[in-house]
Amino acid sequence: MFDFSSVIDLAMIWGLLIATAIFLYVLLDGFDLGIGILFPFAPSHKCRDRMMNSIAPFWDGNETWLVLGGGGLFAAFPLAYSVLMPAFYIPIILMLLGLILRGVAFEFRFKASDKNRYFWDYIFHFGSLSAAFFQGMILGSFVQGVKVSGRDFVGGPFDWITVFSIMTGIAVVFGYALLGSTWLIMKTEDVTQKWARKVASYVLWFVVIFMAIVCITMPFLDERIKDFWFSVPNIYYLLPIPLVTFGLFLLIFYDLRRNNVEYRPFFVSIGLFLMGYLGLGISIYPWIIPFRYTIWEAAASGPGLSLMLVGVVPLLPLILGYTGYCYYIFRGKTSHEHLY
Repeated sequence: MFDFSSVIDLAMIWGLLIATAIFLYVLLDGFDLGIGILFPFAPSHKCRDRMMNSIAPFWDGNETWLVLGGGGLFAAFPLAYSVLMPAFYIPIILMLLGLILRGVAFEFRFKASDKNRYFWDYIFHFGSLSAAFFQGMILGSFVQGVKVSGRDFVGGPFDWITVFSIMTGIAVVFGYALLGSTWLIMKTEDVTQKWARKVASYVLWFVVIFMAIVCITMPFLDERIKDFWFSVPNIYYLLPIPLVTFGLFLLIFYDLRRNNVEYRPFFVSIGLFLMGYLGLGISIYPWIIPFRYTIWEAAASGPGLSLMLVGVVPLLPLILGYTGYCYYIFRGKTSHEHLY
């Protein structure tokens, strides 16, 4: 079999593929986790039905990207997988338990009686909330770095609990709530839409605060991050990222106060996540285990990466195709009528 590693940088390609899969998961599963976070605060039972129906065709398919990201890390960067998994066993297990609770509650709620439905509403809420919070804690602890000796994780089982990781956990909860509320502005009408617009306006301030804290804190996590962002001429090349982010905040702040704007707030919130993700990725590049191993040092062998790439190339358009088709088919507003 031909070894593509002699022609192209396979480690870089796989790094970009995994980074893209993680971003798509955060984006797509983020808005339905956000709806779960907001679920108990909805103004009425019918509003909760509308919220649930708005994500019913999509929520399980959105988790495809989590599988692709985790499986890709295992296959393409086995060293990173063997170091990072032991470091984050506990929060990953807690995150998965939250996703399981969310999925079970989603299915059972449609079949439960009115008396028991409130129980599943809160299970859906706490499952979504815990999944979002632990995802944020994993992110914060990953950015701070883990203790490594040679090719092994040598830290403790609770090293992931830090002030910074708790802060990023809360930040992700509010970020997902913004995605969920702007999704509801786009997909619902009347009382639910008005309530979602108020929630988005409220949550947006917390997103601004937490993004500002992360931006201020990141350069102090490692001297290399500080030098990268503030050295000349890098500072001029990277200046568009904070400027675009600031512009997006102004735009969504303006849109949330206009009742006739329904679609743009959701896409602007996507842009905010993209800017934050891009800034984070640039800050830790090229480290896949900050700040010990680069993507090239942790990558699998060239022939192995080539073989997997042959399988992924036709698979990705297929996944993107059926995902896009699903969103196209179920476009438009949702009602409170049960879909199941």
